Amino acid sequence: MRRPAAALVAATLLTGCAPSVDPIERLGRKAAQRVRSPSAAAAPQPYRRWGLVAPLPAAPGPPARPPLTAGAPRPGPPPVVDHVDTPDRVVFLTYDDGAERDPRFVDMVRELRLPVSMFLTDSVVGPGYGHFARLRSVGADLQNHTLDHPSLRGLPYAGQRAEICGQRDRLRSRFGVRPRLFRPPYGSYDRTTLRAAADCGVSAVVLWRASMTDTELHFTRGHDHVLRPGDILLVASDDDDLDGPTLRERTARLLRRIQERGLTVGRLEDYL
Repeated sequence: MRRPAAALVAATLLTGCAPSVDPIERLGRKAAQRVRSPSAAAAPQPYRRWGLVAPLPAAPGPPARPPLTAGAPRPGPPPVVDHVDTPDRVVFLTYDDGAERDPRFVDMVRELRLPVSMFLTDSVVGPGYGHFARLRSVGADLQNHTLDHPSLRGLPYAGQRAEICGQRDRLRSRFGVRPRLFRPPYGSYDRTTLRAAADCGVSAVVLWRASMTDTELHFTRGHDHVLRPGDILLVASDDDDLDGPTLRERTARLLRRIQERGLTVGRLEDYL
């Protein structure tokens, strides 16, 4: 009966002789273990998460020349542009229709701080305006691409004006914005289009010099087929090809091409 008691006393003495560990030191050891743990490794940088090999350089500030504004007096029709004359090493990312509504694309725009321009068609966007409200909240600009996406060339003035002014009014009622840039569907327009656009407050009709459709960049003009500062680029929608690259993948491929040329992405609305 005495042996257990003796053993207990010995154990107590041994415990009492053990060096005490400061509570703060103990917390420090636990923190160090968490840092060394693979599960606590730092998250990848945003540019790597979206398939880039380097961070996207920040664009320079807006040019000193103020942008054109809706309602400003302009002689004649609005200019038609697919390229901006600028010394800045920037190109411009634009998207049409609004058919592809991937929530992760919103994350991509936010994390990479991409100044994208979305040209929206009301009949295509349908009930998906909430997605573009989220895009706008992370910095995207929303612009005009008609109500119903018709080919405007050859249509009478009243019909063209209804398409352009109608989508202007729709965007204003939904978002409180008055779009001043307009892209005609399919890039098809005529003099009547330009007159109707001017009457709807459009300051520039925006086309594109090159488009990323799948894995390739297709140029609409120019013999060298290389990106140049000031190019307006279209990342085309491809909802019909469910097995093809996503909007995020096409954007990442285009961004890599942009970086290879030593360029970055600027905000189109700052230059027009």
